[in-house]
Amino acid sequence: TMMTHQRASLLLALLIGSALSFAPSPHTTVTLRRIQQSQTILNAGGFEWEDPTSDEADPGVENPYKNPSLLKSTDGDDSLKVDPARLLSPRLRGCNLYFIGMMGSGKSTVGDLVARRMGTYNFLDTDTILERAAGMSIPEVFEAEGEEAFRVAEAQVLDSVHAHVRIVVSTGGGLVMRNQNWSKLQTGLVVYLKVDPEVIMKRIEGTDRPLLQTDNPLETLQKLTEERKERYEQADVTVEIEEGMSVEDVADKCVRALHDFIDDN
Repeated sequence: TMMTHQRASLLLALLIGSALSFAPSPHTTVTLRRIQQSQTILNAGGFEWEDPTSDEADPGVENPYKNPSLLKSTDGDDSLKVDPARLLSPRLRGCNLYFIGMMGSGKSTVGDLVARRMGTYNFLDTDTILERAAGMSIPEVFEAEGEEAFRVAEAQVLDSVHAHVRIVVSTGGGLVMRNQNWSKLQTGLVVYLKVDPEVIMKRIEGTDRPLLQTDNPLETLQKLTEERKERYEQADVTVEIEEGMSVEDVADKCVRALHDFIDDN
């Protein structure tokens, strides 16, 4: 019933609010300072939170892919002099990166790697934050509270995260479908990891995905992908992932695409 959904939404809102140190006023900007200090949630992605103030914008930094001398070592070997991701960091000038895409597209693993390689950016996963805050896995949240309550909680997590700079954020697959969420993503650069549904099915086989508990999971996944396609394709950068690509390969492709996007904009 509607009342049940309202109670469920309120319950999750309180859980998320408590875990993310919400201020009493709904108009007060949410901060992650206490979470940063306690390491409770930020360590969820395996990334130890650092103070990213050392990343100063440098207007002299170029696209390393257009100036190979920035990358290649001078001693004659093929090793890179500097990781292109390190040069991406100052070019972004603190702008956040938001990874979007279907479940199983690799948003968390790729986003985490890109953040680590950049060096001065931190990584956050909205699903992991929500799980830590609610004390339940995503499937358990769906089962106990329903999808609508989950979406409300998911939006609250994004509210708390998007006010910060120099972070790489992995988002839930359906998060983009709420207009208010999409508006918040526009404060940063959005990277869409595009993967064929057939490839995704191979990746997530044997995992518990609430939205795929149907007689034909592949057909359901294809339908979800089609429903979200228009929004996904509005991303600033689209990175197409082929079967067999490693996480490192995808991260490389993302970094190059972001450098090119910055050049063009």
